[in-house]
Amino acid sequence: MRIWLDGGLREAETARVSVLDRGLTVGDGVFETVKAVHGRPFALTRHLDRLTRSARVLGLPDPDHDEIRRACTAVLEANPMPLGRLRITCTGGHGPLGTGRGEHGPTLVVAVAETTRRPDSTAAVTVPWTRNERGALAGVKSTSYVENLIALERARQLGASEALFGNTAGLLCEGTATNVFVVLDGEIHTPPVASGCLPGVTRALVIEWTGARETDLPLDVLQRADEVFLTSSLRDVQALHRVDGRELPGAEGPVTAKAMRVFDERSGQDLDP
Repeated sequence: MRIWLDGGLREAETARVSVLDRGLTVGDGVFETVKAVHGRPFALTRHLDRLTRSARVLGLPDPDHDEIRRACTAVLEANPMPLGRLRITCTGGHGPLGTGRGEHGPTLVVAVAETTRRPDSTAAVTVPWTRNERGALAGVKSTSYVENLIALERARQLGASEALFGNTAGLLCEGTATNVFVVLDGEIHTPPVASGCLPGVTRALVIEWTGARETDLPLDVLQRADEVFLTSSLRDVQALHRVDGRELPGAEGPVTAKAMRVFDERSGQDLDP
């Protein structure tokens, strides 16, 4: 595997960042995960725009979109695969121990790993921890990710692939790496960004392409919704057949099935919508 690190391709075995990089010492970094189909990234412009928004919240310099595009092209050409998980990471770079930033500038890493298409449906569980919709990192895709890993491990212990969070107001928010949609009386709803959820790229496309509504939803909506599905860059649209102990009827309901079909068709027509 060849990885892009600070201006050029490196072999994975020799690609190294400083032990004093702020992404390691204090979690000072942002990232994007992009689906790559036969060597071409999907919705890269939207991902780069969100990467910039996240960087600005952390006070990082705006990422160089042209450099990142060159890096993505180089990495995908060097590592051909039918379906890839393309990871773009920007950190605060080499700095002194403590909270201050150094003068070395940010670190940029772009890497890819092969992946497979997700199952059409999966299971999720709610977890007792909350998202803080008023927190400094609300809506930011930060490398400070351990909170998600703890919740995801809880989900895996309970036989699920995703953990779902409420926020401090008791409203449905998001998953560890997904946005969540529910179907009520034939209409699709998803929590608004004000709930504290990440403004997902796939989430935005599903809203545009299906007419889904942004709605404040109590957490217990998961126990009465007709259908529930998740969205993310690698899951696309994925139905839930179980939430906590509740079995949802069928592999996917008719509204979810239509959303899956629409997303597959529209995303296949335009790789940078």
